[in-house]
Amino acid sequence: MTDILPTTTERRHEVTRADLPLHCPLPGMSLWNSHPRVFLPIEVTGEERCPYCGTLYVLKDR
Repeated sequence: MTDILPTTTERRHEVTRADLPLHCPLPGMSLWNSHPRVFLPIEVTGEERCPYCGTLYVLKDR
């Protein structure tokens, strides 16, 4: 079994500064059905939503 993250079932992900620079889809997400990679400036606001899939990312150690 692999640790592939779903792209559409999980709509909220908590990330840390170790995950920066943040982009969606995340590493480990299934790429065959995902959208183009987009970088999200989460360090500015503490939260960012992907404009493609709507997934909300929250910076835990802001």
